[in-house]
Amino acid sequence: METIRFRHAHFSARFPVSYRYSPSHFWMAPENKSETIWRVGFTKFATRMLGELVEMVLDVTQQQSVASGQRIGSIEGFKAASDLYCVMEGRFVGSNPTLLSEACVTRSDPYVEGWLYAVEGIPEEGNLDVHGYIELLTETIERLHSKRSESVE
Repeated sequence: METIRFRHAHFSARFPVSYRYSPSHFWMAPENKSETIWRVGFTKFATRMLGELVEMVLDVTQQQSVASGQRIGSIEGFKAASDLYCVMEGRFVGSNPTLLSEACVTRSDPYVEGWLYAVEGIPEEGNLDVHGYIELLTETIERLHSKRSESVE
């Protein structure tokens, strides 16, 4: 898998070139060679902000229609808990069964084994290629550092 290395401040990661990315720090990639079923997972930046995944609870069922921005469940990590919103338009296919026994895989292997859920459909409008996501990430990290600097003064 071809990746692009990103480094900024104290954060470093590799991002798959062929994936699509949401402004909310999820990746989307076609499952195997399918053009209609997409897997969705956290980017490395999201896993850093969340910490180790402790629990994911989904409120959607297989074959249910889902839409971009729809709340589909909740997630809890060591550092944060949050609602989980869909970044796809289509039909919910299922969640990653590996997460039931090894939730830490979302952090150790976020782009292959650590996917969260799958949807048959298309990525949300406004999704980004790897270069657009890196640009967004740079702005996000700079904004976080700026806020941190202001609170120290």
